Formats: sequence, C-alpha cells, structure tokens
Amino acid sequence: MKPFLAEDFLLQTDTAKTLYHEFARDLPVLDYHCHLPVAEIAEERNFGNLTQIWLNGDHYKWRAMRANGIAERFITGYAADDEKFAAWAATVPKTLCNPLYLWTHLELKRYFGIGDRLLNPDTAAEIYATCNAMLQTEEFSTRNILRQMNVKVLCTTDDPVDDLSHHLKISADQSFEIKVLPAFRPDKAMAVETPGAFNQWVDRLEAAADADIPDYDSFLAALQKRHDFFHRMGCRLSDQGLEQPYAADFSDTDIVRIFEKVRSGQTVGPREILQFKSALALELACMDADKDWVQQFHFGALRNVSSRAKRTLGPDTGFDTMGDFEMARPLAAFLDRLDGENKLAKTILYSLNPADYDMLAAMIGNFQDGTVPGKMQFGAAWWYNDQKHGIERQFIALSNAGLLSRFVGMLTDSRSFLSYPRHEYFRRILCNLLGNDIENGQLPNDLELVGNMVKDICYYNAESYFGFKGSEDKERH
Repeated sequence: MKPFLAEDFLLQTDTAKTLYHEFARDLPVLDYHCHLPVAEIAEERNFGNLTQIWLNGDHYKWRAMRANGIAERFITGYAADDEKFAAWAATVPKTLCNPLYLWTHLELKRYFGIGDRLLNPDTAAEIYATCNAMLQTEEFSTRNILRQMNVKVLCTTDDPVDDLSHHLKISADQSFEIKVLPAFRPDKAMAVETPGAFNQWVDRLEAAADADIPDYDSFLAALQKRHDFFHRMGCRLSDQGLEQPYAADFSDTDIVRIFEKVRSGQTVGPREILQFKSALALELACMDADKDWVQQFHFGALRNVSSRAKRTLGPDTGFDTMGDFEMARPLAAFLDRLDGENKLAKTILYSLNPADYDMLAAMIGNFQDGTVPGKMQFGAAWWYNDQKHGIERQFIALSNAGLLSRFVGMLTDSRSFLSYPRHEYFRRILCNLLGNDIENGQLPNDLELVGNMVKDICYYNAESYFGFKGSEDKERH
C-alpha cells in the first residue's frame, strides 16, 4: 500500500516517475492568470493567521463547509478566525474523495512541512498554532511565498479603471525579481443589463481616462486610452468572463442608440443586450490584436444562482455553477469575423462545462493560421474541472483534436497565495498520463522526446507564447 501523498503520488508507473522527477518537478512557475490581490504583493503582507490566508475568499472551501452543515457565521460571517478554522478542520475529514482533501494536505506539507498528521478536529489547534507562528516570519511574506514556489511571472486580473499603482510600486522595486503584470478584464464595460451599475462604472472610466463620455464613440476612445495605459504598464493579456460567445447582428446605429438608452438609465431588452455585447466584444478583440496581446475567454459560468444568498451575502460568495449556454455557432461566427478582418489575436478559450471540451478542442483548429505555434489554445481545465479527472479530460480532448505538445499549460486562477502546489498537481497528472502511454506502447519509449514535451507544456510553451522569454530577468515596465 502506498502512503498518502508520498513522493510519487499520482505517478503510477516508473516512466511517469522519471518524467516528473527529471523533467517537470523543478521547472519554474509562470502563472499567466490569477486573482491574487496585487496590493498584498506590493505591501509584502504577512497574514495574521491561517484562516486569513487559507479560508478567506476561498469558494471551494466555503461550498464544502455549507454542504457539511456548517453555519454561515463560521464561513463568511462574524465568527472569530480560530472558530472558522475549527469549522474547516471539522469539515476536512468529510471531504474524502473530493480534491479538497488532497489539496489541503498537499498545501500543509509543501508550505509548512506538515506531512506527519492529517487535519481534523483533534489536530486542528496544534496545526493552527504551528502555521500561525510560521506565517509571522519573513519567509512567509507574500513575496517570499511566491519565491518558495519558484514563481517567475504572474499576471493578475485588473479592471480597466484601476490605476495600477500597486503594479507600479512592484515594478519600481528592483529587489523583487518576480514579474507581476496586469491583465485587462473589461467585463463591467459590457454589463448594460444593469444600467445603474454600468453607469457608475462608466463614471469611473471617465475619471480614469480623464475624458468625458457623452456617447458610444467617446466610450470606445476611453477604453482604448486605458488599453494603451495597461500596455505601457507591461500588460500583454486580456481576459473576459462571459456566459457565452456573442455574435448577434447589429448596426452602428443600433449600438449608439443602446448606449444612449442605458446612459439615460433606461432598461434595455434581451436582444439589445446581446447586440451591445457583440459589438463591444469585437472592438475589444481588435484592440488586443493591434497590440499583439493574448485574449482569454472564460465561458460558461452561471453566476449567483441563489437569490437568497445574493440577497443576504452579496454576489460572488460561492453560489456560481456550470451553465449550458449555446456555444459553437456564436463562437464560430465571432472568431470567423475577426479572422476575416485579420484581427484575430492569439486566443485561449475556456469553458466551465466539460460538455464543451471536444467542441472547443475542434474549434481552435479552424482558426490556426500558421503564424504562431498554438496560436489558438483550448485553455486549462477550469474551476470545477481543475481536478484529476477534469484535467485528464482536457488533455484527452486536446490530444484527440489538436496538439497537446503546444498547450500553454496550467494556471492557478486563484485568490490564494497557498494555491501554487496546483502546478505540481497538474504536472504529476500530465506525467502520469504520458508515462502510462509509454508503458502501454502507445507512445515511443524516448524519454528525451516525451520529456521535452513535458517541459514545454509545464513552462516553456507559455514563456514563448506570452512573450515572457528571459522572464528570469525582471524588466522595468
């Protein structure tokens, strides 16, 4: 019987072990999409306790605790941090077979050296005290946590109206060698379905761009100004979180009218919403293409489905789910229009619904144009899918319809500084899949050939694709 989380966990064959330990294990991390709070990197924060760094904002853990019958006051409520941790420790034994069980103990082992005991109510107080003491040390500042995990580049997620002052502070500090770059996330620019919130955001855009926005043309000009500013600050990626691709027919007159209607506070109908999103998606995609950015689209999340929770706790508190939106036809139309106008940037497509995997893997092949290896990417298994079976499904779909060897690999998509062992988890799953295929005679027994593919997927493809070659040497923005 193999011990839990032993040196070769997830590695089922000798070849898989060789691929991981000799080719993947020691590679740096390039985290090209995350939600880490950049202010906490700029300020080199030390967290007060394990609850603050591990539980606050973690929807995965919150959902598990709710499923375990934990009252909300111990999750997002007013309970003390030690009480919240105790509630989580009581939940952990009930997460057996959920990836949270493995991740929890992997993170305790990799960051805090706790590998000799499991987290449960009996060990909770000792583990909490041990980790809290370590978190107060210099080694556990936010910057040094990133160094521990061998992170070389990370890209945060930033609203176009953000002033990026924390990024500026980091880039000016030549003692910090890790590149921390912004990524342009213009979701709120599309949200005309909520006129009040949209207009408040446009007012903020006016201030950020130092420009009046009386009409749609000036709205686009302000967005372009912020796009230019982000580029000067080192940004080379955009990202949009959309329910589905948008590709409705529209005229310029339609969009001008819809914008004016929303700015006057009026509600717009479903077709108008779809037209506006379709028009703006094309404009934003053209901005990305003109600067040779990478554009990312995260499709398929049906958000805030519990009206009770949204009313009592607010949005984005762990009540989002997989959606089953129409995908293939509008996505093909959107990409085809950009491709026909020579405005299709390097693109990564993700879906929260694994039912879309084979479609996305096939779709990207329609728009590869020979200019960039792997120009069109089927993105990493995301959110509910970033566990062993979901990651393997993504590998298999991409292998069957495209080139797994050109895949840009793993990202954390996380708000937690303790999430970086997910890269190790991903690498072990990749090496196990390829190692099994070698031992089954489905791939050649050529460790250099397959090992170099592993290295590319785990690091070098992303370094080249995003233009971060030489990323070990931090550049001033």
